[in-house]
Amino acid sequence: MRTKAIAIGIVAVVTTGSGVLGQTSSAPRTPAASSGWSVPRLADGRPDLQGVWENNSATPLERPRELANTPRLTEAEVEAMRRKAGTVFGPESDAVFGDALYLALLDENRPRQLGATGTYSSNWLPDRFFEPRTSLIESPANGRLPPITPENARLRASRATVPVERPASAADLSLQDRCISYGLPDLFAAYMSLYRIVQAPDVVAIEMEKIHDVRVVPLDSRRALPASFTHYMGDARGRWEGDTLVVETRGLNGRQWLDHNGLPASDKLVVIERFRRPTIGQLEIEYTINDPTYYTRPWTTTVNARYTTGTELFEFVCNENERSTAHMGPNIK
Repeated sequence: MRTKAIAIGIVAVVTTGSGVLGQTSSAPRTPAASSGWSVPRLADGRPDLQGVWENNSATPLERPRELANTPRLTEAEVEAMRRKAGTVFGPESDAVFGDALYLALLDENRPRQLGATGTYSSNWLPDRFFEPRTSLIESPANGRLPPITPENARLRASRATVPVERPASAADLSLQDRCISYGLPDLFAAYMSLYRIVQAPDVVAIEMEKIHDVRVVPLDSRRALPASFTHYMGDARGRWEGDTLVVETRGLNGRQWLDHNGLPASDKLVVIERFRRPTIGQLEIEYTINDPTYYTRPWTTTVNARYTTGTELFEFVCNENERSTAHMGPNIK
């Protein structure tokens, strides 16, 4: 049975107009076969993945429990969600990031803002697009994270005791707040979620807008770094499987989180990414997360990024001229 929240949204298609969010956004569509589109290729014959791509999908990482039996929405329901977002989240409403927007549309009693400053409005955010999928997670099939390990449960319990509002030191702050790294993969949509890809025959470079993290991925047979060497972005090695670029990353240091909800990652984490161009304006990025320390089985999530025309990555000013950290705790300098 469809949820009451979605049913209410369908009525909104008739009774409301579209607002700022989602006004021109819709799910990526596969071109008809008659369009004649084919994957663009570089001089070496490999697919051309280059350009600036953005992840502004509204689809949450996990399938909301309200939609447990609904892996995909109908086109009418997608349109209802889009229009409802346009009316609920106008340009002067509180900024809503990541999964919070989708969850708020299902239950308007949920908190809608990332923090409590009240100074960051939706006017500063990009449009979100809605798609039929109700979760980014595609495996397990229920669209939810797999059961966690006892170590994961202990870590979450210990984090629950950390004073979030007034951290005792910088060590209590996230890597993002400290301007160190957003980790791998970055599943947080619609917050500087731009990526620039540059290709050469034996290497691919992937730049994130956030903190200017750049991953240089060799495609040749050079040896991996020693296991004793770890990094926030890990040691990536790439290969082509047909028209799919496969990137396998090991050597992560286990200090990053997988998302802004605090999903943990250990130094045993292995991330396998698959980059494909199914349509002219879409880059499909499939992530397989294998971390036996914290999850009882691997899980897979897919992000549909969109091609942007005439877009550049702006300078990410984080630590430079930063004045906020000192107000976040009594001993933080």
